[in-house]
Amino acid sequence: MKKIAVILFLTMFSMLFSQDISKEKTMGILSTLASDKMKGREIGTPENDSAAIFIAKKFKENGLDFCTGNSFLVPFKYRGKTVYNVCGIKKGKSEKSLAFSAHFDHIGFHNSSGDNIFNGADDNASGTTAVITLSEYFKDKATDFSMVFIAFNGEEHGMKGSQAIANEPSLEKFNKNIQALFNFEMIATESQFGKNALFMTGDDLSDLDELMNKNAANNLKIYPDPYKSQQLFYRSDNVSYVKKKVIAHSFSTVDMTKATHYHQVNDDLSVVDFDNLTQIINNFAKTVENLNITNFSPKYSEKVRYR
Repeated sequence: MKKIAVILFLTMFSMLFSQDISKEKTMGILSTLASDKMKGREIGTPENDSAAIFIAKKFKENGLDFCTGNSFLVPFKYRGKTVYNVCGIKKGKSEKSLAFSAHFDHIGFHNSSGDNIFNGADDNASGTTAVITLSEYFKDKATDFSMVFIAFNGEEHGMKGSQAIANEPSLEKFNKNIQALFNFEMIATESQFGKNALFMTGDDLSDLDELMNKNAANNLKIYPDPYKSQQLFYRSDNVSYVKKKVIAHSFSTVDMTKATHYHQVNDDLSVVDFDNLTQIINNFAKTVENLNITNFSPKYSEKVRYR
């Protein structure tokens, strides 16, 4: 009997931790998105299309349903070309949903000799990796909330993708049911607050950070925006949903005083802290698991501008 008890314990222990996203999984996804083959993923290029198709493939593997139509690829027009956002949904017990997003495009490459590709490992293959791996984490879990996973295109050229999908008529029902949108923007490095920590833009504009910290798993910490003067809340894709009066904030780890890789060719795998990134993804997922219809209903303050 003692042996059986030990075996059962080890099996349950193994099952518990096998649900976590592995560092190897995080590395594999991010490395693909930030590879030289993707040539910087600039909107309107074949490589940007390849990145969208890669994300759609991962959404399919993770058992998501289409947000609209018969594809994870949600088309829109950019400078006369058809380009794509990527969107998948996991149905929960309620039609009310939580959305997880990141932009997957970057700024491409230049024609000079040497290292000429802006790989965008931190900006924003890291955030896109979080969205993909969160969809994997929740693949086989029953959740109160439905969950929407969105990879935006065209952020680097004026947030074109998030504007398009936030105003997509066929997604109006989904957008109305979003209780909160978590937008990941540059989360590859250790924050100025240390490991296992992010900051939330516009923290004074809603109580979302307070609710997340109240339900935080494994000491994950959401800190106030240290760059309020830069108005980051209104400068990333979350603002496309703010205009729809959806609770939508961006989460980041970037230390703007030290981020010499921002929009530079050295934003490659060498800047990524994979241990910290994987820890944040898993603990963010576990925190979201603690949220349900009764304990989670964030609200904006009167300070927010729905512009």
